[in-house]
Amino acid sequence: MPKFQQNDDRVSDGVNLLISILVRYPEIGTINYDADKHTIKLTFMLSTIPSETEFARLKATLTNSLAAYHVLRETKAAKADVDLSDCGGVAMLTILRDVPTLSKGEIALVITLLRDSLNNRLITDANDALLEEDLLIQEEVIDNMLANIKDQYTGKGLIGIREDGRVLVFNK
Repeated sequence: MPKFQQNDDRVSDGVNLLISILVRYPEIGTINYDADKHTIKLTFMLSTIPSETEFARLKATLTNSLAAYHVLRETKAAKADVDLSDCGGVAMLTILRDVPTLSKGEIALVITLLRDSLNNRLITDANDALLEEDLLIQEEVIDNMLANIKDQYTGKGLIGIREDGRVLVFNK
């Protein structure tokens, strides 16, 4: 297993990717990067637990929309799982995606679909301080870091979380 130093570019790219995604998309509660499986898991918090029918409809909307997105981009999503779990009265919606076919546009699509489908039940961290230019810079960083880790990042897994308005990233 390779050892990494704090200034290692491979670690920096992974950390910067998680930070940029969490800063740009305040709807995402946590993000996990699994280096062994080369997947990213996005976790969203919901203030109420959807019914089985409502979740099935949401899951179908997400999976069909992602499939259409990949058809239009002429790519194939190797892994796209959507799950729901109950965590003490708060619902956790997780989307697991493979990194090689993940794109910034796909993340933006998922966020838009969740905002439209879940209305006010999607728990979002306040992001009022960021200007439009800051958001555009974050999007550019996301594109660059995704491209970097798609091909070369083989390090440790990472987890990014929100806590009291801050974004924290840890090694797994």
